[in-house]
Amino acid sequence: MPQPDSEQYKARKNHYQRMLTIYGRKPVLEALHNTAIDVHRLHLASSNRPAKILDEIVALAESRNIEISYKEKSALSRVSRNAKQDQGVAADLLLERMRTLSDFAREPLPSGYPRYLVLDRIHNPQNIGMIIRSAAAGGIDALFIPEQGNAAISSLVIKASAGAIFKCPIVRCETTEECILVLKAKKVRISMLSSHSPTSLQDAANQNGAIAYVLGNESDGVTQAVSALADERCAIPMHNGVESLNVAVTAALIAFMPKP
Repeated sequence: MPQPDSEQYKARKNHYQRMLTIYGRKPVLEALHNTAIDVHRLHLASSNRPAKILDEIVALAESRNIEISYKEKSALSRVSRNAKQDQGVAADLLLERMRTLSDFAREPLPSGYPRYLVLDRIHNPQNIGMIIRSAAAGGIDALFIPEQGNAAISSLVIKASAGAIFKCPIVRCETTEECILVLKAKKVRISMLSSHSPTSLQDAANQNGAIAYVLGNESDGVTQAVSALADERCAIPMHNGVESLNVAVTAALIAFMPKP
């Protein structure tokens, strides 16, 4: 019979699940300059040639008492997962408000009609960054970013979020479908955006209860498998022959819809 995980193991696992690794000399330097960002560890390739920017990176890390780990280039590439672009530098950032889907599944829903956003195959990192910024600013209770199909949370995402990634409650998971199934099990209403729906976004937002809006791919929308899980569809009224909005703009509209 398997033994339950110890509290120490659970705490350690939760700590690493909140880690985000960035790479590249300039992005890492920017993160080190920003004292609001909790940099857990700096990784440097031992084969790096001397450079002024590397001296600055090391000096900043030392001034902030950040652990510096020197690695063979191949080992650093396993950390960055991008050997072609890491430039021999990576850093682990700690996102206090990031958690896993299993964490979310165990937690009770907050009171007051919580609102969620779920991403389905958003490929543009800048769109994800802007969605994160709107979700944080608009008080979205959690933003679900599945690893499969969506752009990775990268330096480009961090930059586009204008630092909001460190303030936004983010749930990481494998697939959009599993996110939705967990939400449905917690009695959260799943709403898809559809230009053909007679129900407006305002009408959907005015209903009582928890709601999750699913935002689909920039050109194709949500997949058929995800669409089949919807409880309802709603539309943003459009004028002057305009057919659709950028997905990040749509997220901003949703984030700032008043609660019922």
